[in-house]
Amino acid sequence: MTIRYNIAFLTSFFYSVPKLISSERGQSLAEFAVITAMMATFVTTSLPKFSNVMEVGKSQKSIEEMDKLLVQAKNFYETTAKLEGRGRLPGQDKFNMRVGSYNDTLTLYNDLKGFITYSDQTIGSKWVSVFGKIEGSVFQDDTVSSITNLKGETICSNCPAEREKGSLEWYELFNREIMNSPFQDGHFIYVVIPGSGTGKDSTAPRICVADAENPRDLHKIMDL
Repeated sequence: MTIRYNIAFLTSFFYSVPKLISSERGQSLAEFAVITAMMATFVTTSLPKFSNVMEVGKSQKSIEEMDKLLVQAKNFYETTAKLEGRGRLPGQDKFNMRVGSYNDTLTLYNDLKGFITYSDQTIGSKWVSVFGKIEGSVFQDDTVSSITNLKGETICSNCPAEREKGSLEWYELFNREIMNSPFQDGHFIYVVIPGSGTGKDSTAPRICVADAENPRDLHKIMDL
């Protein structure tokens, strides 16, 4: 309401200026300068309020997009559970393997408290880009883990052969379209906390998605 009032006031004020000038032919240039300065002040004070409304709108849009990411992640988990015998999330080689650099939720929560910008190299380097690494960014680009390492040690035991790198699995989930953040410096990133156990003692993996514009305030976590 305040913004609309300011705009309406400015419009009427601008239109009234010629009348003010013509009614007082003796008005000096100094007086006109004062009027011009007043108009500039009104415009300047109304802009921050308008900017705040725009930021709120972008934040809401970002949250809606993250909801879509989580819906597709859940669909992927349920589909792989049927096809592979155990559900996993996009980018996971197997249900008990992480995506990104987090093995537990507590560490993730602690990092989120201070993760307020995409340029945070220490925390940002632990996260994975949803649709693929952007050149120059600090985020990881998920890859498919090898079955064994150079020493012949098993890395990915009984991993499904059909798995792909995370960005490709997300890409397919969204009909081969990339979802962009509404923020200029925003970018969707995620991590997966690995699941564990078997049978009644099993724990499903947990996923957290965030907008790199401000992960502390713009993130969502889903339990399965």
